[in-house]
Amino acid sequence: MYYFQVVVTEYLVSDRDTFLNTEFLIQLDADDSKKGRHWYCDAAASSFRDSTLYLCEVTYSKTISALAKRLLAWDIYWVELQEALRRDCAIPDSWIIQPWAFIPEKYHDALKIRIEKLVSEGRPTGAMPYPRITYLEHVVPWDYITWDRKVTDLEDET
Repeated sequence: MYYFQVVVTEYLVSDRDTFLNTEFLIQLDADDSKKGRHWYCDAAASSFRDSTLYLCEVTYSKTISALAKRLLAWDIYWVELQEALRRDCAIPDSWIIQPWAFIPEKYHDALKIRIEKLVSEGRPTGAMPYPRITYLEHVVPWDYITWDRKVTDLEDET
């Protein structure tokens, strides 16, 4: 597990409604893991509050290329990917499946350029939603202090 994945997983589980499975295998074919039809996701986070399964990827790479490649591959197979997750993980049909990228803030524009196809007009219904993006700088433990990751103001006791 990469260094910052630990920080992100701690951030995710700090919300008590979220359950986590790290190094999560997404396998399109139930009987085999054919090349290009399975991936290990950094973490799958089930949020009962949001009725959403988040497919979380973490990177601090300057090029963002591996993350962009992963997201674009998921987009190609998005319908099959959702079906596989519902089949293998018993994800309810009513739940949303949403990619969630954790990246350094300064690389946001680079990611956006590499995955611009995900926001083009005329995308088919059922296409992968644009990933939720959270900056690594915002998941450090001193930036959230309560059970639901909401920041509260601390009053001076003096």
